[in-house]
Amino acid sequence: MSEIVVVYELDKPVATGSSPGTPSGEERPVRTVHAAPAAPGAPTPTGPRTLCGRDTFAMETTRWNPSEHPGASWYPVEYASVVCPDCDAVIEA
Repeated sequence: MSEIVVVYELDKPVATGSSPGTPSGEERPVRTVHAAPAAPGAPTPTGPRTLCGRDTFAMETTRWNPSEHPGASWYPVEYASVVCPDCDAVIEA
């Protein structure tokens, strides 16, 4: 499989009071973690769709790079409970 990029599908902003480092006291929790093919030579790091077919336009690209972590999961372990099962199945195939 070619290089993949991990992207987060985020929930709507949630007011958190005063949280350091979070602009305007809002936090956008991760709803689902998806995988998208890298877009070589394109101005954006991901292709237009995730491996499960969702649009990547409104998703946030993560700093997690699976190729930098041989033997680890393709997604950050702290988000294992919200991994897209369809993206995971494509990667496992």
